[in-house]
Amino acid sequence: MSPGSQGNGPARQRGAIGLMAAATLSLALVMMLLVVDSGRLYMEQRKLQRVVDTAALEAVSRGGNCLPGLTAATYAGQSALRNGYLVDANNSLATTCGTLATAAGGVRSFTVDTTQSTAVKVAASRTVTSSFARGVQALFSATPVSLNTTLTASAVAAKPQPTIAQLNIRSTLASIDTAQSNILNPLFSGLLGGNVNLTAVGWDGLLHTDINLLKYLDQLAIDLNVGAGNYTQLLNTQATVTQLIQAAATVVQLNGATAQVVTALGQLQVAAINAAPVRLGEILQLQTGTTAAGLDANLQLLQLVQGVVQLANSKSAVAATLPVNVLGLAGVTVRVKVIEPPQFSAIGDPARAKANPLGPDRIFVRTAQVRTLLSVNLPLLGGVSGLTNAVAGLVGTLTPTLNALLSLNLVDTLNSVFCLLGAGCQQLDPKLLPSPQIDIALDAGGAKSYVTDYRCPTSDSGSKSLTATTSSSLAYLKLGRIDPVAAFSSVAEPTVAPLPLVDLGIITCHKILGFGSCDAASRVQYGAGGIAIKLDTSVAQTTQNLLFSSTTPFATPANLKLPPSVLPAAPTSNIVGSLANTLSGINLIVYKPVGSNPLGAVVTGVASLISDVSNRLLPVVTGLISPLLDPLLNNLLKGLGINLMNTEVGANMTCGQTGKAYLVI
Repeated sequence: MSPGSQGNGPARQRGAIGLMAAATLSLALVMMLLVVDSGRLYMEQRKLQRVVDTAALEAVSRGGNCLPGLTAATYAGQSALRNGYLVDANNSLATTCGTLATAAGGVRSFTVDTTQSTAVKVAASRTVTSSFARGVQALFSATPVSLNTTLTASAVAAKPQPTIAQLNIRSTLASIDTAQSNILNPLFSGLLGGNVNLTAVGWDGLLHTDINLLKYLDQLAIDLNVGAGNYTQLLNTQATVTQLIQAAATVVQLNGATAQVVTALGQLQVAAINAAPVRLGEILQLQTGTTAAGLDANLQLLQLVQGVVQLANSKSAVAATLPVNVLGLAGVTVRVKVIEPPQFSAIGDPARAKANPLGPDRIFVRTAQVRTLLSVNLPLLGGVSGLTNAVAGLVGTLTPTLNALLSLNLVDTLNSVFCLLGAGCQQLDPKLLPSPQIDIALDAGGAKSYVTDYRCPTSDSGSKSLTATTSSSLAYLKLGRIDPVAAFSSVAEPTVAPLPLVDLGIITCHKILGFGSCDAASRVQYGAGGIAIKLDTSVAQTTQNLLFSSTTPFATPANLKLPPSVLPAAPTSNIVGSLANTLSGINLIVYKPVGSNPLGAVVTGVASLISDVSNRLLPVVTGLISPLLDPLLNNLLKGLGINLMNTEVGANMTCGQTGKAYLVI
């Protein structure tokens, strides 16, 4: 063995092993310090998280809110104190209330809203001594490192998922044929201000296509640059009708809609290019704080289109004027205006709606309030058999006597001399139906329905039910002379003036020996009396409670996203007959002579003759007007989603979670 090899033996390496052992022991000690110190911070963080979790759960479970009184902050503070967390200079605790939104991807987000308490967020911070690692970092760092570390934790608790109910209202329109499309095209053209020319297949496609409300709102949020999940803001954002229809077209196209449906929506977009901006929330009601799960429901596409078009028309001054041949009403001008847009679908918690059925949390739907004005040319009335003869009997009887009295000009014979010498004298100037037309205004409120009660099963064997109070077939009918401009005012109801049927006016004439002229400007309407007609009344209202439950066949409210359970509102026995009966009950207005005119005695003497004329005149007038209302009600209003004969209310309800509050974030 060489001398060099002896120097590298075990004896020489005995010290190196000792150094390795010391280094290993030191490393183990450092690791132990890191584990213990990190464990300390982890336990502090876990303890702090447990405090905020418990505080948030208690604030929600006890019904806390952020309004004055025993608030959520008070409940959260009491919970933290019981768990050994004392708020001081080193410890903070903050409580906020708000709503919980779930985006389409399932990600939850909390939005602060002091007026809501569907979710409560509790955040806390605690200052503790920094870890050993921070101390080591301070030794090798040029910048100062704090010896203290602030830990933070937050938790959001929410109430169990509430029960969600949906109401929608619609007419019993099963299919659309060519005849109906011939009415819908000019009607929608007039309401939008553009040209609509859809085929019957296109209209029918819209009728038989459903659109998912959640997908529609999410697509609309993208188009309008509104934050995802903020549906309250979305519904209150102004949009053009084109944007609303485009969003619908995008959604249904992605879901495989037919080419006819996509084409129909495209044509409606073009027609709506000049329509007034609108807010979707005016026709679609969502309770504040409704989650995405509650919006996962389906709507009928035609209902959505009808609602948007009618909403746009209600914002403009345009009244759609229909061609007279559309409704088969020759010689009749028909104008239509949406006074109040529909609310065709509403979604919310029925518990909140039940507490105040017509309050801010109501689940309320209605069809549009549509005002129609029919202007009928009076020459049609003048040619009706029997009308001229009926009035001629009255005028023929009165004329000789009235003219004789008028030529005397009140009392003495001197007046007759003045008349012969050219002084002014009065003569009877009777007129039969002097007005150029008769106006019929019909305000059709259609129907309205709102949730008043509900029940969810308490066990698997229970059943659910939903009660909706429904009023249907309310119409206001006015007949006489109506200003066509004021007729479509949304501020006030139109006023109706009596329509003169027989006007026994008096006129001043200047004649000598029977020759001369009469001053038309001097004519006094109804100076010697007359007859007029006027009607201003409401007809055909029915109110009832619709019960959606298992006790009614096929009426158990289906869960959201399924086809709704539908119940018909019991119609008035015969709305058209009701209007006809109302017309037949018109009382003629009989005008007496003006002032101290002695013709009063003459008119009184022929009161029976006036009554006889009235009895013969009314059937003629009502017989002409009543048939005009039939096509109006059956064809025109149905195209607007209003059917006074029969209205359907659809209901969905998904019962929510049971139990106490739970952590969501």
